[in-house]
Amino acid sequence: MTPDPANTVPATTDTAEADTAIAETLQATPATPATTGPETLDRRALNRALLARQMLLERRAMPVLDAIEHLVGMQSQAPNPPYIGLWSRLAGFDFAEVGELMTSRRALRIVLMRGTLHLVSARDAGWLRPLTQAVLDGHLKSRAADLDGVDLDTITAEARKLLEDDPRTDKELRALLAERFPDHDAALLGWAVRLRLPLVQVPPRGVWGASGVARHTTLDAWLDDDPSTRPAMSLDEMVLRYLAAFGPASVRDVQHWSGLARLGEVVERLAPRLLAFRDENGRTLYDLPDAPRPDPGTPAPVRFVPDFDNLLLSHADRARIITEEHRARIFTVNGIIRATYLVDGFVHGMWKIEKKRGEAVLRVTPFAPVPAPERTALEEEGLRLLSAAHPDAKTRRIEFAAP
Repeated sequence: MTPDPANTVPATTDTAEADTAIAETLQATPATPATTGPETLDRRALNRALLARQMLLERRAMPVLDAIEHLVGMQSQAPNPPYIGLWSRLAGFDFAEVGELMTSRRALRIVLMRGTLHLVSARDAGWLRPLTQAVLDGHLKSRAADLDGVDLDTITAEARKLLEDDPRTDKELRALLAERFPDHDAALLGWAVRLRLPLVQVPPRGVWGASGVARHTTLDAWLDDDPSTRPAMSLDEMVLRYLAAFGPASVRDVQHWSGLARLGEVVERLAPRLLAFRDENGRTLYDLPDAPRPDPGTPAPVRFVPDFDNLLLSHADRARIITEEHRARIFTVNGIIRATYLVDGFVHGMWKIEKKRGEAVLRVTPFAPVPAPERTALEEEGLRLLSAAHPDAKTRRIEFAAP
């Protein structure tokens, strides 16, 4: 699946200097005594903390919408990965629940963090989009020369009317804009409009088992509410939500996840409410005092993680979940992030499902020879995944490729 054209805007500021300043503040708080300095968390400790918050140490029994909100959304560049991600995290997950949430407009797919498409609750969409709009504005600035002389306000207003009259595909919108603004490049106008307007990709696109081209309308039209009644949250609250789902983390990690820059000052404001730690390289990490940080020796079960999962996309330093050698095999040059599986909490290989003539096959590509106990665990979990994702398949099997 080709990623959304609005790609990541890298966060570039507030790194070592911000970390040092905030660490000094945090060391002066009762949570982290200045006499001892921040505790060091090794790779396994960070791994277990991440897995606990991502509900990957054990499946949680909680409503699907609550899980989506706890995760601060799920990247949804392709329609199906969030379903697999929720299945791996929730006990008794029913694939039909997400589709029902989308058709009832309680959950939706919209461009947010990093300028990428996310599945989020309607509640979160209302405040996350304004906070992450700066990422998309950065894209617009990158083509300021091409847009010179273009009346974007007029064009955006016309596009809003067209999309609110009826959800439209990108191709349909470009054609309509070409009719109304023949002196401009319709493709460029369509691209700019998508960055300026908060657009929802409407069902049936994104519903498991359904087909349909991507059609968009505005967030206001889709929710059909009074925008002034939506919850308004600050960058401070966004950072706290991030830490609850992905911490402990550095300023650079938060910036990498969001696509926003200059978040060091936000973390500094939050310093009295946070704990400070260090990783094995001496980087300062911040966390919520009551967030889970399990013992590094806590067992971690085999888990299948889908394409584009934020588990692999939400830290500048991914060592807590994947080695650099393996990262190069997962992240492709054209922006695809392949589906992975975890053994003992870390990425050990890739997987994909193929369905043909009534047979569902889960193909596992390990990065190293697979010991017998690991193979058995992968087969058992894989068959459970096939049964959940493709209950209509006549046969199901697991196939292992050579490392």
